[in-house]
Amino acid sequence: MTQQLQITKARTLKEKPEVAGIPFGSYFTDHMFSMDYSAELGWHDASIVPYAPFEISPSAQALHYGQTVFEGLKAYNVDGEVTLFRPDENFKRLNRSLERMSMPKVDGEFALRALTELLKLEHDWVPDGEGQALYVRPIVFADEPYLGIRPAKNYKMLIVLSPVAGYYGAQLNPTSIFVEDNYVRAVRGGVGEAKFAGNYAASLTAQQKANDLGYEQVLWLDGVHQEYVEEVGSMNIFFVRNGELVTPELNGSILPGITRKSLITLADDLGLNLVEERLHIDDVEAGIKDGSITEVFGAGTAAVIAPVGIMNIHGTDYRINGNEIGEVTQKLYDHLTGIQTGKLEDKHGWVYQVTSMVK
Repeated sequence: MTQQLQITKARTLKEKPEVAGIPFGSYFTDHMFSMDYSAELGWHDASIVPYAPFEISPSAQALHYGQTVFEGLKAYNVDGEVTLFRPDENFKRLNRSLERMSMPKVDGEFALRALTELLKLEHDWVPDGEGQALYVRPIVFADEPYLGIRPAKNYKMLIVLSPVAGYYGAQLNPTSIFVEDNYVRAVRGGVGEAKFAGNYAASLTAQQKANDLGYEQVLWLDGVHQEYVEEVGSMNIFFVRNGELVTPELNGSILPGITRKSLITLADDLGLNLVEERLHIDDVEAGIKDGSITEVFGAGTAAVIAPVGIMNIHGTDYRINGNEIGEVTQKLYDHLTGIQTGKLEDKHGWVYQVTSMVK
């Protein structure tokens, strides 16, 4: 059955903020996308409606058993036209996360069409400042009122939009990270490779610990041996080692980032040798000491690329590249954001033109 999309416009519109002056993800547009699922009807009642609170049962299963997954991507203002960067990959990953959490998959093509219509309606919310974008957050959660432990039979999908500046501000300043060797983010065979809300809740204690110690992010080690590098904060991590670009190999507990995937392709474009391997934290420490590791950065949708200037390993602070942005990091950042913002040629067909793809 072909899904229909209903649109109800808001009667009054919000005043648009100065994007540079608001915290990331704290202000939302006038409209959102909503769609419901039941075991009898499948996905239905797809609609664009005014952004507003909605009613949910106190016994909704998502509140008790955590069936919630989400995605994150950005819409860009490119010379007055609205674009997305590889949105098909986000909806593919959303479906992989849904499958892992025993939740019903969505029609990725329809979801992208609905997002396109939502962005057409909210096009004047897409900021055009340097490093600014409209953050797109799809989320699916179980709203069946039932306190039995089994996959729910009813779900809701939403897409909300939030104008944002750079995650760490307008400048690409190096961040500091603390290697966590007590708490773990995920284990192979668990849900680390899914964009599952519980992964982020489980990270907060270690994140707060790092913040209290004066560091901005946590570097996670593997959940079995607590010796092998996995992710940094909510980002994938990269190292420049002896002129090569090195990143932990996907192992079932690492989220397969779309920014990560894009940088691997761009590394080849730029003539950088890319290595995916199991990285022991002691080898990272030794590489920083002997100078073979010259740059470190995190990569993800919100921050795009976050250079690392200070890394605390087993209680010792190491300065990386003099706490300055490295040449390779800067080159990859400029190339990726150049494609996203239309300043550089899109050789891979990654940029989705919102205003022309769907009529």
